[in-house]
Amino acid sequence: MNERYTLPEMGAVWSLQNKFQKWLDVEIAVCEVHAEDGTIPTDALGEIKSKAAFTVERINEIEKTTDHDVIAFTTNLAENIGPASRFVHYGLTSSDVVDTANALLLRDACD
Repeated sequence: MNERYTLPEMGAVWSLQNKFQKWLDVEIAVCEVHAEDGTIPTDALGEIKSKAAFTVERINEIEKTTDHDVIAFTTNLAENIGPASRFVHYGLTSSDVVDTANALLLRDACD
């Protein structure tokens, strides 16, 4: 977005930080459902929720070698979560995460 013509509130909605936060929200929501149905251990869910963290800078750095934004994102999460990260993105495609997060961003932009 061109910052010159962007309202601060809209810029915040469409920032990379917020985009990746929405991706994380989607990943955690799916992990919660998997834990409820027994697909993943509940203790793994606790680890994921307590340790999940990312930085835009690190994601961009990883993406330079992977050429894939979602792989860079999940790799950065894995660096922070540890072994329980194997359950992050379980059963999902990149489009599942990106499209769902984009719907959340569009909702926020309309509020």
